Amino acid sequence: MKKEAVIIALSGKGGVGKTSVSAAIVKLLVQAYPDKKILAIDADPAVGLSTALGIEVSKTIDDIRKEIVKNVEDGQTKAAIELLGDARYLIFDALVETDGFAFIAVGRPESAGCYCKINAYLKEVISILSNEFDYVVIDGEAGVEQINRRVMEKVSHLLLVSDASRKGIQVISTIKQVADELVMYKKTGVILNRIPDKSLIEHIQLQNLPILSVIPSDTHLLIYDIEGRNIMTLPDDSSLVLGVKEALVEMGILS
Repeated sequence: MKKEAVIIALSGKGGVGKTSVSAAIVKLLVQAYPDKKILAIDADPAVGLSTALGIEVSKTIDDIRKEIVKNVEDGQTKAAIELLGDARYLIFDALVETDGFAFIAVGRPESAGCYCKINAYLKEVISILSNEFDYVVIDGEAGVEQINRRVMEKVSHLLLVSDASRKGIQVISTIKQVADELVMYKKTGVILNRIPDKSLIEHIQLQNLPILSVIPSDTHLLIYDIEGRNIMTLPDDSSLVLGVKEALVEMGILS
C-alpha cells in the first residue's frame, strides 16, 4: 500500500511572503528527496508560485472547469458528461513536469452559480492527482476555507505565515480557528517572516500557536525579485531557505 502523501498547505494574510516560503519548501524537498514525487499546487488566482518556481503556465484547473461549465450552458449534455469522465486526464495534461517536481495551478476562484456537482467532482479529481505524489505543497490565498472548499479536505501540515503586524497575527489566528472546524490536519505552526528585529517576537501574541522559525528580511530574495530570478536557484545559506528548513525540521518533514 502506498504511503499517504505529505500535504503541506500554506495560509496567511496577503503580502507576508507565503509564495516565497512555498517555493523554498519545494526547493528543499527536491534537494532532500530526489527519488520522491513532489507536486506544487498554486491555489492563488494571481499564479505567483509559478513565477517563484520559474514555471510557465498554459492551462489551469479553472480552465478545465470553465470548459465543462460552457458545455453545460450550451446544452451539450453528452459532451459535458464525457468531459467529466475525462477530467482526470485533462488535469494530468495540465501538469507541468520539470526537474525534480511537477506543478499545477488552480486558477481563478469558483464562479457563483449552480455548478456545485462539477466543482465537487473536480475537487475530487485534484485529490486523486495528489495521491500520485509523495509530497504536495499548496500555496493558498489568505484564508484556509479555500483549501477545504476547492483543493483539499485534509492536509497533513498546515503552515501559517505572518509578518510582525497585528493584522497578520490576527489573520493566522482566525485561520487556525476555521481550520479546527473545517480542515483535518495533523500538525500546524507559524513561520514569522520578514522580521526586521528578533526583539519584536516577545511582543507578538500567538496564544497556543507554536513558532516554527523566525525569518529576517532576506537581501538575496530582494535581489532575486528585482532581477526576476526564481527561488529554486536561491543560495542555500539565504535567510529564507535557512528559515524554511528550520520550520520543516521542526514539523518532522526534514531531518
